[in-house]
Amino acid sequence: LFGLTWYQVPLVSSQGMVVLAHFSKEEVPTHPSDSAWETVPPLPVPLSGQIITRPVWPEPSARALSIRSIHNGKDIAFLLEWQDATINESLTPGVFRDGVAVALPLGDAPAFFCMGQLDHYVNIWHWKADWQSDVDRRAERAKESKRGQSGPRRFEVIPRRPSSVEDLVGGGFSTLTSKEQQGRIQGQAEWKSGVWRVVMKRPLTSTGDDLDNEAMLVPGRMQAVAFAVWNGENKERNGQKSVASWMQLLIEPVPTPSHKGTESFESNPRPS
Repeated sequence: LFGLTWYQVPLVSSQGMVVLAHFSKEEVPTHPSDSAWETVPPLPVPLSGQIITRPVWPEPSARALSIRSIHNGKDIAFLLEWQDATINESLTPGVFRDGVAVALPLGDAPAFFCMGQLDHYVNIWHWKADWQSDVDRRAERAKESKRGQSGPRRFEVIPRRPSSVEDLVGGGFSTLTSKEQQGRIQGQAEWKSGVWRVVMKRPLTSTGDDLDNEAMLVPGRMQAVAFAVWNGENKERNGQKSVASWMQLLIEPVPTPSHKGTESFESNPRPS
């Protein structure tokens, strides 16, 4: 389904591509199976190995990433899909998890596409399959308890996580820092027939005391975005991954009623 030959995409750099976040008047879809995603055409993006720093990873398993995006003026969501023959949702010594990440520069200039630069940081949204498993198991445990169907008491320890997505700031290799405030970016995922489908959602408006460490997402404004994929079965972790270098993200303007009763489009000003 997601092979480069099926998409007729040559194995070249993803630079020059534009991810379009389509405007919708409805609520932004939060689950991969939501029918709203069928109204948005996917953008097939080629992936290549990370060969900038050691250990290099010239032969990653993921070779293409399908990207869709929807916003409603309040929230924005990305649906990311890629082929993966196995589910890897554990992280133990010698065992690695599946994952996918979105990188957005903090500021106007694109940063180096892997992790940023020491003088130009990036905001990274890292979805992790093991975190998704923790979130899903806790949700299922809560449903069982509510239905009174918990059965024999289990002593399984499930970490409490506000989201399956870790919100990070990076300024170069080995400089990733997890933000103190987590949960702004929510994730939902499903694996079916050898394909991961992951949704990441965040409010468009940045608020709170951590504005300097959150990428601004402004309707009508072109900005940079990059992506990465990890296959735990292939022992991929950290810098050993598939990457799509910087491309453009265009968030469609929000339509506003005109004086003649028709809709016009205007961009939201970037917060100062």
